Amino acid sequence: MRDAYHEELDSIGEGLVDMARLVGSAIGRATTAILDGDLKLAEAVIEGDKKVDELQHDLEARAIALLARQQPVATDLRIVVTSLRMSADLERSGDLAQHVAKLARLRFPARAVPQDLYATILEMGQLAQRLMAKAAEVIVSKDVDLAMQLEQDDDEMDLLHRTLFQHLIDDRWQHGIETAVDVTLLGRYYERYADHAVAVAKRVVYLVTGEHADELQPDIQPVTGVEGA
Repeated sequence: MRDAYHEELDSIGEGLVDMARLVGSAIGRATTAILDGDLKLAEAVIEGDKKVDELQHDLEARAIALLARQQPVATDLRIVVTSLRMSADLERSGDLAQHVAKLARLRFPARAVPQDLYATILEMGQLAQRLMAKAAEVIVSKDVDLAMQLEQDDDEMDLLHRTLFQHLIDDRWQHGIETAVDVTLLGRYYERYADHAVAVAKRVVYLVTGEHADELQPDIQPVTGVEGA
């Protein structure tokens, strides 16, 4: 019985990894759709979010059933409760990728991103995908040091978001109000997506150590050029 119990705990972790990989792929494809004005790809991302929702609902149901049947305590209870919170972070990440794709669909056949901001949005999309790939790796490895790096890596997203905002408030902005609103929304979507990736990693820190990430002070240098999945 206990073997089956721990297999179920492991399967919940595997479900989280599947969710992280799906939403990582989704933000990458949504970025391509918004930059290229690719309606077919945008529609695929929007439709694909249903799979993320299904995984989240299934994981939630299994975790709650496990709580009811086994009444886990200590570390096992922390795993179940933390997994529920991570699944919510990942589901919201999928929603944000879907928001990017919906904006691409809304503006088709035009493109929502002006050419002079193409590189910045591309970089934000690629960084978001790398952050989620690292979050997935953290879920698998339970590597606390790697998890703690994500918040420092997220500083790059904050810098890109500020760069985007500087373009919007520049007197030389010539793309109109509608495009300004679109770009503002995109910047927010990517920033929040990155925040959720960081939140997932922080929850792994809590799962492993029983302490919140903000309470730990590791001597870690930020890592750049992390490869995405």
